[in-house]
Amino acid sequence: MKLDYRFRDPALARLALTHRSAGRPNNERLEFLGDALLGAVVAQMLYEAHPNASEGELSRLRAQLVNGQALAVIARELELGEGLQLGPGELKSGGFRRDSILADAFEALVAAVYLDGGFAACSAVVRGLFEARVAALPKSSKDAKTRLQEWLQARALPLPGYELLGSHGEEHAKVFDVRCTVAEPVPFSAEASGTSRRQAEQDAADLVLARLLALPRD
Repeated sequence: MKLDYRFRDPALARLALTHRSAGRPNNERLEFLGDALLGAVVAQMLYEAHPNASEGELSRLRAQLVNGQALAVIARELELGEGLQLGPGELKSGGFRRDSILADAFEALVAAVYLDGGFAACSAVVRGLFEARVAALPKSSKDAKTRLQEWLQARALPLPGYELLGSHGEEHAKVFDVRCTVAEPVPFSAEASGTSRRQAEQDAADLVLARLLALPRD
């Protein structure tokens, strides 16, 4: 594990990397706490970095940074998969490579740092991991679909595709499910739901853009 933090209580780090498939105790409670801590620190970073952004813009920026795919990328950078404790079934099916398991382990690790060293230590670790990612976010208030399109066009890559997967709910409160897909620089798709097709497309584009922004630079 490449985390820039030395645990006083190594048992907390082991617990953070113990998936529920390995039995109890496991990292589910730590994951719950870490999700809240991560969201708070990243929200503060965005608040500081974008003083003119609206609440909605800040929420969209946070969605780019704090989602399952983006957190799994960080978990891989920290090589968390190599230290995961999994049950036989998950181990056999390659659970150490699964985005959801890696993202949950990262959130649990954030909580473990907090319990071991306090909020200042936790904030320092999160800031160290997200500083470059926050800086890489666009400064404009353009919507996610526009920003994704411009990111791809600047690299002469094919434009994204949007697919309506379906809708459900009462007529006055329908929810639309949409998938956004890009073919390059890596094949990737993300799904989102919203009270309008446009909002669902924006949220899905946010998730795809977050994945692209997290790609290693040449």
